[in-house]
Amino acid sequence: MALDFSPVKGEVIFKGRVRQGWTVAELSQHRAVMPQSCSVAFGLDVKLVIALGRVARAFDPALSDIVVAAARLARADHLLSRRCDSLSGGEYARVHLARVFAQLWDITEGLILVDEPLSALDLGLQHSILQAIDAFAIERRHAVVAVLHDVNHALKAFDRLLLIKEGKLFADVASNRQAVPVFESLYGLALECLRTSDNAFVVSPVSKRRLVACTR
Repeated sequence: MALDFSPVKGEVIFKGRVRQGWTVAELSQHRAVMPQSCSVAFGLDVKLVIALGRVARAFDPALSDIVVAAARLARADHLLSRRCDSLSGGEYARVHLARVFAQLWDITEGLILVDEPLSALDLGLQHSILQAIDAFAIERRHAVVAVLHDVNHALKAFDRLLLIKEGKLFADVASNRQAVPVFESLYGLALECLRTSDNAFVVSPVSKRRLVACTR
């Protein structure tokens, strides 16, 4: 999906064009990637790392404003005066999410690829960052593809679930209660559904003695 490698078979088509039809600079203005592990070789300034998301643009008069706005959306604006080698894992992840926001800030119908964007964050920030990604994508009509291990995050924030087992596609299901039996089969666990005050639901493993059906 990131188009960094050629497919083993078949062809990847993005926005109506095959991979070979994109230059690296052009692709960077339509597709942003946040890998699970991000690193820089030196103690770069946070502002510079966020601005690197827009490096392919020869003329970028709004760069400074976009960097600040992207950092604010990623809950990283208080880090703008810091160096990356002084940050915690969660802070560093938010800086790279801000880079992704900056990269696709002023275009529409782009593609955001994120790998475990919430793993280093506490509960409050997980909720806040999920909302930020959702709002950013909806406003600009971006598609978001995420790698997640938390079932409830996947159910809450995404419309479609591609479940992988042993490197192969196990199921392709909608993100709703009908996915719960598929999760049970995938993980070999009994799950119960708990309804929340906003009429959403969360799932939790239960022992065989407490197997509870998910009510509709």
